[in-house]
Amino acid sequence: MTPEQFNHYALQGYNRIPVCREVLADLDTPLSAYLKLADGAYSYLFESVHGGEQWGRYSIIGLPCKTIVKITGNQIRLEQNGELLESITHDNPLIWIEQFKERYNVPDIDTLPRFNGGLVGYFGYETIGYIEPKLRSTGKPDPLGNPDILLMVSEEMLVFDNLSGKMLLLTHADPEQDDAYNRAVARVDDLAAKLRELQAKPVKNHTRNKVEESDFISGFTQQGFEDAVLKAKEYITDGDIMQVVLSQRMSIPYSASPLNLYRALRCLNPSPYMFYLNLDDFHIVGSSPEILVRLEDNMVTVRPIAGTRRRGETPEQDLELEQDLLADPKELAEHLMLIDLGRNDVGRVAEIGTVQLTDKMIVERYSHVMHIVSNVTGQLQQGDNAFDVLAATFPAGTVSGAPKIRAMEIIDELEPVKRGVYAGAVGYIAWSGNLDTAIAIRTAVIKNNMLHIQAGAGIVYDSVPRNEWDETMNKGRAIFRAVSMAEAGLEGEQS
Repeated sequence: MTPEQFNHYALQGYNRIPVCREVLADLDTPLSAYLKLADGAYSYLFESVHGGEQWGRYSIIGLPCKTIVKITGNQIRLEQNGELLESITHDNPLIWIEQFKERYNVPDIDTLPRFNGGLVGYFGYETIGYIEPKLRSTGKPDPLGNPDILLMVSEEMLVFDNLSGKMLLLTHADPEQDDAYNRAVARVDDLAAKLRELQAKPVKNHTRNKVEESDFISGFTQQGFEDAVLKAKEYITDGDIMQVVLSQRMSIPYSASPLNLYRALRCLNPSPYMFYLNLDDFHIVGSSPEILVRLEDNMVTVRPIAGTRRRGETPEQDLELEQDLLADPKELAEHLMLIDLGRNDVGRVAEIGTVQLTDKMIVERYSHVMHIVSNVTGQLQQGDNAFDVLAATFPAGTVSGAPKIRAMEIIDELEPVKRGVYAGAVGYIAWSGNLDTAIAIRTAVIKNNMLHIQAGAGIVYDSVPRNEWDETMNKGRAIFRAVSMAEAGLEGEQS
């Protein structure tokens, strides 16, 4: 961007203007670039793997953010540089977030990547209480004590182009500040110099530990979980619901670096949504296979996943397992129900007649499993925005049930603690109005030297309680293995 272009945007009233520089980064990886330039509190790394085999084109590396929004219940904390800037009580914090976003007036520049700044973080499962008053918090215990919503104002980032080997270094300048343009140019030049000169610092070593799956402690004993499944089946028999997703949380002491868990997870379970968030006193590390909702260029997309088989050891066995999956009436019935939910959710914010099923029950293969996947799209109706889209689709039917509201009331009754990050959304709301969020599954929360994961199973009328318990354990296995790998020590660690 030239000084003339910068001044042009400033005269138009924009109060944040992106200034960027493209550099060759073919000797770096997104992880090494993160370690060189971004490693610190309130930073993040987003990556993507398509079909379990091909890295997505762009990785996003968020440098430490100065302005943070933390919401618990109706209490909103706006922090800047570690200091409390505003403390607000609001009946609906989602409305406040929407108004807060409007404080940032940023030009939408076509030549920049689809995400080049905005609000980044998570909306925990209990966000549903702001959307549906019937589901306001019932005072369920919250042993982790994290905010219901945490969003970082991301104004400095690196966008790594995995195809070209180039990286975009980007900062947002406030034209009201003295010499704003030159300071922004100097900042991206400084980042480029550090990228060239620094070596990625090794992740800190720790005492190596051997971890077994049996070391994870469930907050929901097996008997307690199976009893909850039986109670859920009673609700199904009585006609209250068709399906409900019950989950259990599993916890273990953890002494390795959270970033090493991310390294292990991206090796063992590459997924469409890989994310690492350093949120100061806790970390979120995930490899989610499933989008919650995306809004891009006014097109709303949801992509329900339901139905799973392991990968075969040979191409022939792989095909047999796919055919078995597509012939399973229980899996197909559950998936069709979730397609209907997806159509209904998208239809709440889409122009009439634009909702389409663009993929129906295709099989996608990942490193260890295959899933039945469908794709539902719709054109955003005039007057709605990213917050309306999030409210219409939150949470996903794949982590709640059907009908959604009654299923969530039953979840609140039967699960022992707040879900927190689990089953919520991780992602961003861009200054442009675009939205991209993953469902927070296959996700670990690390806090106070403890690691917590959560996994659920969809309960239907013919569910077998022991099988549903086993399903939650199977879904946790990718994280179990990654924890074991990280605790044992990764190649490249140094003392």
